[in-house]
Amino acid sequence: MMTTILIVLLVLVLVSFLKLNVVKGWFGEKMTSAGMWALLDTDIYRRIDDLIVPARNGTTQIDHVLVSVHGIFVIESKNIKGWIFGSPENDNWIQSIYGKKRQFQNPMKQNYRHVRCLADYLGVDEKVFNSVVFFIGDCEFKTPMPPSVLNRGLIPYVKSFNNTYLTLQQVADIEARLIALKGDTSLTKQVHLDSLRDRHESTTVCPRCGERLVQRVAKKGVSEGKPFWGCSSYPKCKFTRPV
Repeated sequence: MMTTILIVLLVLVLVSFLKLNVVKGWFGEKMTSAGMWALLDTDIYRRIDDLIVPARNGTTQIDHVLVSVHGIFVIESKNIKGWIFGSPENDNWIQSIYGKKRQFQNPMKQNYRHVRCLADYLGVDEKVFNSVVFFIGDCEFKTPMPPSVLNRGLIPYVKSFNNTYLTLQQVADIEARLIALKGDTSLTKQVHLDSLRDRHESTTVCPRCGERLVQRVAKKGVSEGKPFWGCSSYPKCKFTRPV
């Protein structure tokens, strides 16, 4: 009887500890995010969060958009801990934590689609955009990363862009359009998820950039002689999928 009571107590303590860690992690992330954005001058940078944007081949979801005279910053945030391995060319990056490894989609390529879709929707030249990937979690990069991939210093990085690309009126107009888009009740999470599934099952449209898929034959490597689907905008987009 005593043994059973001790086991129950240990289980309760463990559950409480795990819940506390989850709450602490969530609270820490929210506090970090709030403190981070507080350092930006809202008269200069207009922020729109969690935006679903219609595209030529479905929709795309953007974590954060900053609109300013210094450009439009499209920010993909990742709450990932541990060691991070990856490069701009890889389709997948690797997280290593507690001796375990898992793959996740290359966030630079993921954000490339976000930028392209938003540029198309707004009718603004892609040169005005800056793609940024920001890791919120307690992580360490184990491979060299481009300047636009950060695990700290997001706000100083944004403020380092000083050239003027938009007028104040253009900034106000773009912000108004994005706020109106965010209020569009037809662009729900479920619509986006359905779009995501259809896009990744397509054999006609590239799920990464929206260009046409064409069938090619591998000329070298382990897949030599085998057909595959490739993006027609190669080498700008290097998406491939086996037939």
